[in-house]
Amino acid sequence: MTDPNPIGDTADDYSRFEARLVARDQDATRVVTADLGETTARQLVMELIDNGVVTPVPGKRVFVHEPSGTAFDSSTQLAVFHRGWTAARNADEVGE
Repeated sequence: MTDPNPIGDTADDYSRFEARLVARDQDATRVVTADLGETTARQLVMELIDNGVVTPVPGKRVFVHEPSGTAFDSSTQLAVFHRGWTAARNADEVGE
């Protein structure tokens, strides 16, 4: 029985290399939400309210993201959700 030489076996090198490139490309195109601070989130939510994308519900102290119908009780959660939602819609339009 002859075992292949593990040093000379390069069969998986290409697939590992390609996987690293794909991961790097995905990292470059992802929307960054981790750096979204409270002040930035509030500003984004105010813009969304002004544009009619978000409706505040004062009695319940929640925000409703109109395109998705999702309700949030935190401006930061809403801002992160909206960024992700927008990125997903843009990716769908591009055909990715």
